[in-house]
Amino acid sequence: MDTTLKVIGKIHSSLKKIEDCPRQENENAPEVEIEIFPEYTEGIKDIAVGSEILLFTWLHASDRSILKCQPRSNTEAPFVGVFSTRSPDRPNPIGLHSVKVIAISNSSLIKVSALEVLDQTPLVDIKPLWNTKL
Repeated sequence: MDTTLKVIGKIHSSLKKIEDCPRQENENAPEVEIEIFPEYTEGIKDIAVGSEILLFTWLHASDRSILKCQPRSNTEAPFVGVFSTRSPDRPNPIGLHSVKVIAISNSSLIKVSALEVLDQTPLVDIKPLWNTKL
């Protein structure tokens, strides 16, 4: 069984430090540009401006040793299992983000709506939110 992830691109964001990242994309996250690496650009040829897509990221700055956390870093809340939260700190820090495509340029750059991840975050996959054609 091959469990190797292939990074297909990276995020270019104004968010440079973890402290700057909103907890969710609907909490004032900035628009970002996604760079798709050349060997994967054919895979995005049918993505159109206005499309709603799901991005899967590798939250590379996360703490992979966490199994319990306090939701939304609320120190007064009881600890809960990390798999019942959206915490970026987890054994496999895979981020899931719903965004809207704003622009596509150079056949390898996709500008999307609000995304709450750090600059240079690796992108591991893209899927359509809804696809009635396929």
